[in-house]
Amino acid sequence: MAGHFSSLLTADAQTGERVPVTVLTGFLGSGKTTLLNRLLQQPDLHGMAVIVNEFGEVGIDNDLITKTSDDTILLANGCMCCSVRGDLVAAMNRLGERTDPPLQQVLIETSGLADPGPILRTLMGDAAIRGRFALAGVACTVDAVLCMGTLDRHAESVQQAAVADHLFLTKTDLLESGAPSPDLLARLREINSVAKLHVERDAQPQALRGLVQSPKDSSEVPAGAMYYRSSQTAADAPKDATPAHRDGISSFVVEREQPLPRDAFFAWLDMVIAMRGEDLLRVKGLVHLADEPERPMVIHGVQHLFHPPEFLQAWPGQDRRTRIVFITRGVDAQSMNETLDVLVRRHMRRASQIDASASTQTHP
Repeated sequence: MAGHFSSLLTADAQTGERVPVTVLTGFLGSGKTTLLNRLLQQPDLHGMAVIVNEFGEVGIDNDLITKTSDDTILLANGCMCCSVRGDLVAAMNRLGERTDPPLQQVLIETSGLADPGPILRTLMGDAAIRGRFALAGVACTVDAVLCMGTLDRHAESVQQAAVADHLFLTKTDLLESGAPSPDLLARLREINSVAKLHVERDAQPQALRGLVQSPKDSSEVPAGAMYYRSSQTAADAPKDATPAHRDGISSFVVEREQPLPRDAFFAWLDMVIAMRGEDLLRVKGLVHLADEPERPMVIHGVQHLFHPPEFLQAWPGQDRRTRIVFITRGVDAQSMNETLDVLVRRHMRRASQIDASASTQTHP
């Protein structure tokens, strides 16, 4: 195997169970701390550490969390996506060394001004962190009252919604209708068509708890990918179409029924990273490699940085298709699919030629 991505398979071997980490993001005033408090009121939520980041020099969010403990860490005086990333690494390393009581999960509440991308790159790019922790997913709170204007004025809010696995609509009780407008729902689907959308207020803490407690050997890719496909009709969303919208961000799913040759897939992903890495806001997927039929490979990436791929012990269900979710800026889904097809065909031709040559040598 050649290429940067394939080298990740052996560059950083993981051992033991890792602690799931959830990133809770959302723009200023969108209800992150309120949702976190409701999560912490859930019964039997043991072994969770909370890291809170605030933009100002004096932090108060940790004082607003109703169930703080020694496992609540405040990172103030800066945004976690820039000036306090070193503090985040140090805090994670301290948590990773804790043995009594055992750490079960970590939740990071970001500043309302944070772009989650650099935070995800920190979680995936620091060798010490990724040896102890595994990203469970990204949750984003969305203010159902003010969101449309916020998305228009603040690029950070678009980035936050774009990379989320789960979108939690807050403050719906302040709406006259009690439900978010169709325009807002359409806007969120334009920005992120694969995220799970949580509108029912009473169900939100349990939904967040499910994400926080995600086991290492689970993957949300199948559910997200299937939601994307099932929520659109064939007329509005052909398989290779990329939804276009005003924010310049789009999401699509690359799917393959047949197992992929390892070399062809790795060459394709290396090429995508090299050519469009800056525009890959988030990539996650289950990949069916031809030489690993019983174990799906899980990939996670943010821009140029990809976590060393891992193999699950078994497929999570009957569906064994390759499903890779891309959240991108200006990347064409059809070109991505066509390029993968070209590399797979080239691989198959080379394999056929090698087989034919071997057969000729064996039977002169």
